[in-house]
Amino acid sequence: MSLSRLRNKQHYRRHLRENYAQPTGTKDTNLTTFEKLGLTQSLLQTLMNLEFTQPTPIQEQAIPLLLEGRDVMGLAQTGTGKTGAFGLPLIDRLQREPMLAAPGTVSALILAPTRELAAQIASSLRLFAKRSPLKIGLIVGGQSINAQAHKLAKGTDILIATPGRLMDHVKRKSVSLDEVKYLVLDEADQMLDLGFIHDLRRIAKIVPAERQTLMFSATMPKLMADLSKAFLTDPARVEVTPPGRAADKIKQSLCLVERRDKPEALRRFLLSLHQPHAIVFARTKHGADKLQRSLEKAGIACAAIHGNKSQGQRNRALEAFKKNEIRVLVATDVAARGIDIPGVTHVVNYDLPEVADVYVHRIGRTARAGADGAAIAFCSPEESKLLHAIQRLLGMKIQKVGIPAENGEAANLEWFTDNRAAETKSRAPKKSAGGDNSGKPKRRRPHRKGPRNPHDGQSERPSGDRPKRSKPRKAMRGRKPSRPKAAA
Repeated sequence: MSLSRLRNKQHYRRHLRENYAQPTGTKDTNLTTFEKLGLTQSLLQTLMNLEFTQPTPIQEQAIPLLLEGRDVMGLAQTGTGKTGAFGLPLIDRLQREPMLAAPGTVSALILAPTRELAAQIASSLRLFAKRSPLKIGLIVGGQSINAQAHKLAKGTDILIATPGRLMDHVKRKSVSLDEVKYLVLDEADQMLDLGFIHDLRRIAKIVPAERQTLMFSATMPKLMADLSKAFLTDPARVEVTPPGRAADKIKQSLCLVERRDKPEALRRFLLSLHQPHAIVFARTKHGADKLQRSLEKAGIACAAIHGNKSQGQRNRALEAFKKNEIRVLVATDVAARGIDIPGVTHVVNYDLPEVADVYVHRIGRTARAGADGAAIAFCSPEESKLLHAIQRLLGMKIQKVGIPAENGEAANLEWFTDNRAAETKSRAPKKSAGGDNSGKPKRRRPHRKGPRNPHDGQSERPSGDRPKRSKPRKAMRGRKPSRPKAAA
């Protein structure tokens, strides 16, 4: 055994004696809720320094089960503390291990669908593990794969990765997953939506069968239920709220607007807010860039993030948004799960999502950690089916509001219906006093193709001049043509 490995082992023995020694004498009955969950003293001290005093409902239910070694299927809204629900017990159990991860191996693997979400998880876990020697790594796309391979060669206790980049390292043999003891799938339904199902199945075959697996999500589609059966063994289901339900502290509203009027409606809405901190979701990358230029032309400082932006551009945009240098962030669904910024006041669904579950994840960017928030959706007539699917998922009708006028007053709630009725009436054909539809153009008989009538000036063709149609000859296969009879 190497000297560094022996020092690590001695350090952990001392760590176990200090944190897990049974107290002698009377126990203190004034225990905090986190202490009742069974976390180590070092973690409790870290949580106190971070001013985390009370666990969220998902944390209170999931942490004891994870400390027991059970597989867990967690369903909760976005912004309810799912990262702490699996991160705190994961760090706790790894601290009990006598040795760190060997070079080129991983002890705990956390998979996330997007780069932003993976970076957010890594940032949170580094705060939780500040008082421990655990090494936390992050590998996502958009960064140097050689630099990542160099860090992985030293060994990683907790690795946060996106499935695509992880498979790249597995193919390069820069990391081994044979020593993985804990596997976490965060926002598993989003990974399925992004097409990572095949990568997840390959990873499940690579990691050891004897492991503890955790799955956390905000929705529960059928494909994810089938995936949980393949990944989890006798799981404990932790469900804080019904799947697909939005946070109770989000005030949702709906604005019916024509597609061509959406830019003006968004401009008026943002200008009517006092110091907004809003995220605007667009459906496409081109639409996000076009919307950013439109808002900047209107004098609203904003930035856009989507898949075509480099990782540096996305990070700079997020940092500017966190520091309130820009008040509006335009994003596509690629970043819907990764934006965890406190103080987001409004979420705007400029384009309704194609999948109703995505709506829940979008508006979950506000009202996080118990705060209040608001979400508004702009719906055009072409998106009526998408709206019905969203309301059916939520189990409620979203309250309709009007577009703020130029003077700041709210417009009439029925303006959309009135305008649509007026347009339909103007396009309808006018009826004459006699009741016949004179405005409707007369139907013209189709032109009959064929040769012109050679008998000019005659209304009818003489019967004797009518050409006779020759019957098509039948195919004579295997038959000899009949000879004409000789004349008598």
